[in-house]
Formats: sequence, C-alpha cells, structure tokens
Amino acid sequence: MSTATSATIEVGHELPPLELPPISRTTLALFAGASGDHNPIHIDLDVARSAGLDDVFAHGMLSMAYLGRLLTRWVPQHAIRTFNVRFAAITPVHAQPTCTGRVVEVTDVDGERRAVLELAVTLADGTATLRGEAVVALPASEVNSR
Repeated sequence: MSTATSATIEVGHELPPLELPPISRTTLALFAGASGDHNPIHIDLDVARSAGLDDVFAHGMLSMAYLGRLLTRWVPQHAIRTFNVRFAAITPVHAQPTCTGRVVEVTDVDGERRAVLELAVTLADGTATLRGEAVVALPASEVNSR
C-alpha cells in the first residue's frame, strides 16, 4: 500500500475507483436483512413487475454504503466530516456499479486540513445512479492511496 501525506493531496486528485461485482439477488436479500429495508420492490420480482418494472432493483442505500466503503478505503471513518448523496437513477439487478471520488477543494478549517470530494456511482453504460459529496479531514501523516 502506498501512502500520501495530506500536503500532497490537491484539487483534481482521484481516489482509486471501487469496482464492484454485479448486483445479485443474493446481495439484495442480504442487504435487506442487514439494513432492515425489506421493501419487496427490491427482492420480489412479482411486486416489481406489478409496479411496471422489468425486475427488482438495488436499494439506494446500498449504493451509498458502497460510496462509504470507497471513502473508508482512503481515510479512516473518524475522518469523515460530512457525507451527502442524491439518488439519480435506479441500479438494476445484475448491473455492475463503480464508485469514484475526486478532490474538488482543499481547505483549512479550525487548523484541520480538509478535502471536499465529489462522489459518484456509475454503471457500465455510464448511467450515474448516485451523486454525492463528502468532506474529510486529511491526516497530517498519511492518507491511503490504494
């Protein structure tokens, strides 16, 4: 694992993308249990079809959780100051999401060096299903660059 000090993080720095396996029905069922969100539109094909959809689709919060994973691969959880998202499109079952992040601003707040990140979850066809922003404290010593 290579590391970079907070002094080397600049606007335009890109986090290593988090490429995920295709969303399976098993993933949706496990996430429903873990999150407590048992909305049948995410796990029951008949319910999805009765709503006019071809199939079930992933929970929006699953995509947000993946973005959280992207962030915590880069900085420790305690360094996250804010984390906000906007749901833009559904993630169909079998879609393969990729999480990305890019530094859009670096500031000093109360003696703490912080990075503002633009975040996104996109599918292979380029559809952005989730867009967001996070503010993270950049440790004086190291930030993961893996």
